[in-house]
Amino acid sequence: MRVLLARAWPATWPPVVFLVFLLALWELALAQEWISDLILPRPGEVAVSFYELVRDGLLWEDAWATTFETIAGFGFAAVLGISLAIVCGLWDLPRRALYPYIITLQVTPRIAIAPILIAWLGFGYTPKIVLAATIAFFPIFVNALTGIVSVDRDSREMFRSLGASRRQTFTHLMLPSSLPVTFAGLKVGMTLALIGAVVGEFISADKGLGLLVQRFSSQLNMSDAIAVILVLTILGLILYAIVEYIDRLVCFWGHEGRLVARSKRRAARAKRRGLGVSPTSAGSGDRVAVDGGGLRR
Repeated sequence: MRVLLARAWPATWPPVVFLVFLLALWELALAQEWISDLILPRPGEVAVSFYELVRDGLLWEDAWATTFETIAGFGFAAVLGISLAIVCGLWDLPRRALYPYIITLQVTPRIAIAPILIAWLGFGYTPKIVLAATIAFFPIFVNALTGIVSVDRDSREMFRSLGASRRQTFTHLMLPSSLPVTFAGLKVGMTLALIGAVVGEFISADKGLGLLVQRFSSQLNMSDAIAVILVLTILGLILYAIVEYIDRLVCFWGHEGRLVARSKRRAARAKRRGLGVSPTSAGSGDRVAVDGGGLRR
């Protein structure tokens, strides 16, 4: 545990120090009455509100609704975006036919079409899922398409010279090469899907974290509103971390430093087990070495 903390500390202390600075500045602004506490509550009040909301179970149903809308919208956007990116990457005509309309969808403010979606699809989960999908679609599509069309031309020529079919070239070259860029788009798409779900809940919803933020804000209950925003932040970080973890599993070749360190740790453990020497006993008396003949003291 001490070793893990020592390794994590260099990457952990800068954000921790910055957070302490922000909290101190927050308290100073309220103490000096630069900001009214009716607008911005104290950090301690937000912490109490967060604890009470979690303890009383007031968040769970709304958190589940927002999570479901986000994941469903993200899944729909990922399937559609990657599928269209593959079609547009492999064939030029679909790309020239569809790309202008995809750009048009992206530049259209989604908040403007949210009331239309609700009028078309009703007041349930569906309009929020569709809105989340439309917001998350573009970065997923663009990144996947960029990864597919940017595959090295020399590598394609090599596959073609070896007699690989179009399917084999796509499966063994284009798809693996495009995965790192595609996962970058998936990470952005997941965060945007959460934004889309919350925006849909602002427009019309009977449950959801966005609805809670709107209600608490209209009541000037700012501590509870900020506590719900904190829950949304934690939810977004969890969803992002899940996609990041899948990225590390699938695109393992993109994390060479991590793999090398892991291999070294495994080799060190195997060596200690083979020598029968624990990490604490090594160096305590006799010198142990290994040569071609085996153990030597």
